[in-house]
Amino acid sequence: MSETTFEEDHGLEAGQDNVRVLGLDVHNPVFFVSAVLIIAFVVFALIFSETAAAGLGGLRTWLTSTFDWVFMLSANLFVLFCLAVALSPLGKVRLGGKDAVAEYSYSGWFAMLFAAGMGIGLMFFGVLEPMYHFNNPPLGLEAPLADGQLVEGAAVAAREMGMAATIFHWGLHPWAIYAVLALSLSLAAYNKGLPLSIRSVFYPIFGERIRGWIGHVVDIMAVLATLFGLATSLGFGASQALAGLNELYGVPNTDMMKVILIVCITGVALTSVVAGLDAGVKRLSEINMVLALALLLFVIAFGPTMEIISGFFSNAWFYVKELPELSNWVGREDTDFMHGWTTFYWAWWISWSPFVGMFIARVSKGRTVREFIICVLIIPTIVSILWMTTFGGTALSQFLNEGYNGVQQTVVDYVPELSLFAMLADLPLAGVSSLIGIILVIVFFVTSSDSGSLVIDTITAGGKIDAPVAQRVFWALFEGLVAIVLLLGGGLAALQAGAIATGFPFAILMVLMLYATFKALRFEYKAIDGSPD
Repeated sequence: MSETTFEEDHGLEAGQDNVRVLGLDVHNPVFFVSAVLIIAFVVFALIFSETAAAGLGGLRTWLTSTFDWVFMLSANLFVLFCLAVALSPLGKVRLGGKDAVAEYSYSGWFAMLFAAGMGIGLMFFGVLEPMYHFNNPPLGLEAPLADGQLVEGAAVAAREMGMAATIFHWGLHPWAIYAVLALSLSLAAYNKGLPLSIRSVFYPIFGERIRGWIGHVVDIMAVLATLFGLATSLGFGASQALAGLNELYGVPNTDMMKVILIVCITGVALTSVVAGLDAGVKRLSEINMVLALALLLFVIAFGPTMEIISGFFSNAWFYVKELPELSNWVGREDTDFMHGWTTFYWAWWISWSPFVGMFIARVSKGRTVREFIICVLIIPTIVSILWMTTFGGTALSQFLNEGYNGVQQTVVDYVPELSLFAMLADLPLAGVSSLIGIILVIVFFVTSSDSGSLVIDTITAGGKIDAPVAQRVFWALFEGLVAIVLLLGGGLAALQAGAIATGFPFAILMVLMLYATFKALRFEYKAIDGSPD
């Protein structure tokens, strides 16, 4: 597509291909095909649960072992692209045009970015993962434990690698995945006036053909990826919240209770969905940030304070030092780590990217591209380093310096939902801090379901952001239902398989998105400051 064609009036409007029936305002065929596919999956998984669980497990193994290079290469490209754009003259482009003004303060904006981006994940893996990678260090490092005893000399290297590997999974790569889609969608919606839908990001490549089957396929894939990515997070959140309730109050930790918990929290999310973006998601996100900061400061104050402070800098250095090797997929022998952790994570982040990317786009109008990338890529990475150092570093210090093996035992027994509470149990006021942890998980759960419903509804309403509330309610209900079905049909493994299966095809689309985003940025830059060539 030529630059000249890109400058022409596209004539595309939000909701122009919608049908209005029974009070709904939905895109044809995106809404109907997506709904039918998801309903068919739910029905099949409920009736043939064992077959569905086996199929999902086999699919996960095949995708992670056969196409690991696709996930690894694409994630690396996203990081390099974001850094290159931020450092280039293209960073001067403003989302929404040169006169656009930011709609949210930095505090409100960042709270929504962080809560939507990975809130539940940080709560679930913040303590578990550093200890797990300490026990099973990647890149061929010697294991620090033999017959339950520390191996002299190996523990220090394993601790460094455990923190570096954890930060690797929560640092630049996931946030670059989010940033690419959010940046591309912001340019399409705010600078070109295209509908706020994933298909719009490919306008610089396909032009008005995005209105046809190409656009339908892109949006349907985005809906499926978003729903399964969200279901994975909701499943993790429900498992962890119930484990905490079991530890504190003896609530039975059964599948039926997980279902009840998902139903109850989905009900709370529906209230927030009806309230809308500003009254619902923004307010809950800010509450979450206050609670998360309180819990973070509590652990810093009552945990190994000086170790955490010094560890922040040393762990950042370990991350940077090991980043090239951890990012490489060629000739790796630690395939359990690469397939079981890294490939899953990249697929999970990619499956989340339509949801988080569109959500970030909706709240980022008025920022320059450079400001956008710094705030979406660099600052969250720094926060992730601090979070992992505080929670994971405290757990490692408890084990290595105090001999407390509570978290270590959750890794050995692989009950990951208990890791956070096992770490907090060794600190003062464990009952209070654990309760705050449970509340945090639940509120993150609500904000994820809420904002996810808003995003899926926008896609299936042809880019309209003021579609009938009933549609958002429909998607919120189905997010909870898919999470329940996957939990009952195979537990956390089935949740992970669902995320990988939907993340793989979307990874291919996102690589193509890099070219579309560059074309859009180049056009906007030429309009304000001449050619960057």
